Amino acid sequence: MLERIWRPDTYFYNGKHSYVHTITVPNKLLRISQDGDILYSMRLTIKAKCPMELQNFPMDRQSCPLILGSYAYTSQQLVYEWQEGSSVNFVPGMALSQFDLMGSPYRNLTFVRREGEFSVLQVSFNLQRNTGYFLIQVYVPCVLIVVLSWVSFWIHREATSDRVGLGITTVLTLSTISLDSRTDLPKVRYATALDWFLLMSFGYCIATLLEFAGVHYFTKEYEDPFCTIATCGPQTIHPDGIVDETSRRSSTVCSVYNVKIF
Repeated sequence: MLERIWRPDTYFYNGKHSYVHTITVPNKLLRISQDGDILYSMRLTIKAKCPMELQNFPMDRQSCPLILGSYAYTSQQLVYEWQEGSSVNFVPGMALSQFDLMGSPYRNLTFVRREGEFSVLQVSFNLQRNTGYFLIQVYVPCVLIVVLSWVSFWIHREATSDRVGLGITTVLTLSTISLDSRTDLPKVRYATALDWFLLMSFGYCIATLLEFAGVHYFTKEYEDPFCTIATCGPQTIHPDGIVDETSRRSSTVCSVYNVKIF
């Protein structure tokens, strides 16, 4: 009986993939009232396109539309209208892992194509991204790594290997976090808020290495070409002619222009 009833050729304008559930039988519903009204329903799973603006990622808000209408019948032949009252409902307790559903406004539209004007229905799902995951996995580790790079300020400037090793370790760790954070993101042509944060973290760590290089270069010890080292042997004789056993330890003091040996 269902096949003998006329049904509109409804399709989803921004749909990419969809299918009808058929387990254990095709999930379709048909009701005919006494006044001639027909209720026809089916269970669908739809994968639709959602244009996103990721400049503020991961503190962004997105609006994902779902547009449906007739493929062949124009607005003069077929008109779609939302049912009065609550036309869009959700399963109680439904939750998304990365987003909070802020609202779902819907409206009737007229879509113009080459074949003419078509009546369509649109519902927009307003979503706000949860930042808890990125706060734990990206922001907090990056802040701790930057603070760790500042530990090199308290390391002696002569400990070159320690300070350089600490700086390179922090930079490589930030590189790993940056690559992991963009694994599931589309390759957009602009920088997101997360990219700017990671770039600033890189800047702080690299500035730490540059600070050490500058300090090591401008404060290194001055080597006096006129300074010589003299070692006093065990038979050192002082001008007063008295041999002092404690004077066997050599002592050399070099100045800028002369050499004094005691």
